[in-house]
Amino acid sequence: MTDIAEVLQADFALGEGPIWDARRKVVWFVDIKRHRLWHFDPANGSNSISDAPDQIGWVLPASNGQLLCGLKDGLYTFSPETSRFSKLMDVPGELPTNRLNDACTDRWGRVWFGSMDDGEDDKNGRFYVFDRGTITPSGPSGITITNGPAVNADSSRIYFTDSVNQKIMVADLDRENVGEASLFVDIAALFPEAFPDGPAVDSEGNVWTGLYNGSAAARFSPAGKLIETVELPAKNITKLCFGGPDLRTAFVTTARQGMSDQALADSPLSGSLLTFRVDVPGFEQAEAAL
Repeated sequence: MTDIAEVLQADFALGEGPIWDARRKVVWFVDIKRHRLWHFDPANGSNSISDAPDQIGWVLPASNGQLLCGLKDGLYTFSPETSRFSKLMDVPGELPTNRLNDACTDRWGRVWFGSMDDGEDDKNGRFYVFDRGTITPSGPSGITITNGPAVNADSSRIYFTDSVNQKIMVADLDRENVGEASLFVDIAALFPEAFPDGPAVDSEGNVWTGLYNGSAAARFSPAGKLIETVELPAKNITKLCFGGPDLRTAFVTTARQGMSDQALADSPLSGSLLTFRVDVPGFEQAEAAL
């Protein structure tokens, strides 16, 4: 692992959800609290901002060339050509006090995502799967802040994060079923002051997680053993993705919301997009099937 760098200084309030777009060779990510969808092109350093209609929790490249986004009130499509958001559908049964927070695709193009209490107090969050126009509750429920999910390269395992309780869970996965989730890692036992945020899985099945309030990203083996900690010059590390030509550049989102002036002075890159190099590459994510 080498070369930690700030590649975009943007003062994100709550930067989240980086995803490598293999079709366009750019990174998409969001600033949830400022209702912004960002892109960053590592080849030339260019970037852009599109204003979303509401809080935007995640973005994924879709099979029709558009992007699929999770906003506070449901799923939207976004056209990179016109910068327009279009409402696709509501999430049945979701409370108006909840919002969508994080997501991934599996190898079949299904979209796994979570909801959470926008006030970060009540245990109203749960996980869902979106499969070609149908949304179904699937996975753990009764969670205050959901993060992930994330799947491994062959989509045989899926990881769910319960951030407030400092736990990452794992379940077996196939095209028809998701198994019962069990404990994968108790973050509190290793990083008592940190909260696991967005997870990502590399091509060997190792699980990375951002450590919110932990100034680091941690990598765990498929057996749940801590094998690497990368200290980063920002306090709140939210999520990383693997990108670049060899999928060995980690693009890392961070947050500065709620930080004091002194905390910002101590961690001045909080709210920036960071990168570092990894030894084990990621794998190309499937596009969301629409």
